Amino acid sequence: MQLQQELSTSRTFSLTTLSQGFIQFINLGRELTTLEIRDALIPYLESLREEHGSILIDLLENFPNPPGKEKPIGHVSPSYLTPESKKQRAVSRVSETGPAGQLPPHILYLIDLGMDLEQIKGITRKFPAFAYYSLERKIKPVVEFLLDLGIPKSDLPTVLTKRPQLCGISLSENLIPTMTFLENLGVDKRQWAKVIYRFPALLTYSRQKVEVTVDFLSEMGLSAESIGKILTRYPNIVSYNVDDKLRPTAEYFRSLGVDIAILLHRCPQTFGLSIEANLKPVTEFFLERGYSIEDIGTMISRYGALYTFSLAENVIPKWEFFLTMDYPKQELVKFPQYFGYSLEARIKPRYALVKEAGVKLLLNQVLSLSYHNFDKALKTKIKKMHSYRASSDTNSCQDLQPGIE
Repeated sequence: MQLQQELSTSRTFSLTTLSQGFIQFINLGRELTTLEIRDALIPYLESLREEHGSILIDLLENFPNPPGKEKPIGHVSPSYLTPESKKQRAVSRVSETGPAGQLPPHILYLIDLGMDLEQIKGITRKFPAFAYYSLERKIKPVVEFLLDLGIPKSDLPTVLTKRPQLCGISLSENLIPTMTFLENLGVDKRQWAKVIYRFPALLTYSRQKVEVTVDFLSEMGLSAESIGKILTRYPNIVSYNVDDKLRPTAEYFRSLGVDIAILLHRCPQTFGLSIEANLKPVTEFFLERGYSIEDIGTMISRYGALYTFSLAENVIPKWEFFLTMDYPKQELVKFPQYFGYSLEARIKPRYALVKEAGVKLLLNQVLSLSYHNFDKALKTKIKKMHSYRASSDTNSCQDLQPGIE
């Protein structure tokens, strides 16, 4: 009776807190995801466990019947678990050993997959719930499902480190329906292994979150086919907030005269960059060197990845070398892909061969051709140069010959 009264009082307090959490989600006008429900329930359950310990476990295991054997009830003072204490408790759980000195079964299973204990602890610090996932009901079914999709066993540690929440999601109720939903949006089902490796969090987002991104891409003028290709090649785009990230970035590029649909299709990762920290400095760099807004817009339209490069480590060193080359500045407007090639491994060696041969090639010929085709183009140019010189010498000799009487 005493236990029932204590539990009743605790439930009243905890359920009030829990209800407030649910009401916040309901006010958003959307259904709760599994992860959101879990995040709301865990604090409530943990507070009950802290207050009533093993007695609560007995009650839950035997519900709706009371425990078969009463245990002495000692009053346990409620304690407030800070986020840090929760992390410490979770980390202790994954590293604790049993009577035989063995780690918990789910930890041994993860180690067999190629993870080490420190890596598992690192995951648990970021996501404490990972320590409590059941091996047979949660972790193992998801791992086997991922293997069946074609994800190599060697890649699984990376996938689980990126998104440990995958192991807490139901296959039948969440993962598989989410994948079907995404396939209907155009995600290539043959590429799931690559998609999940690139961005496993995609499978943990709500449909509403994905639909908001898809609606934005459609608004920007992309076809359903193009949207599917973007979600397949760069699923990370779903993680970007439309109003805070995607739309402002689109407006910025539009101010440069860029076709947003083309840029999104060619280089969607550009839309994950900071306008102030990444985009504006690159724009200002080229403006300061005499290029117009129209020139810059053309460059980014032709080569969307241009803005993804570091100014200090990539753009500036390559610009400085470009100034030593015998090309006008407008050559970079025609071929901004120049900045995508390795300075030491491609640009300098190729240009040295052209310089040594004493000929002129277009910048895109120097860099974009395969080694075989570059060698062929270089030899053709040398041959033409020699033929021209021989012809010029012959004509000069004829002009110098005395007339015959």
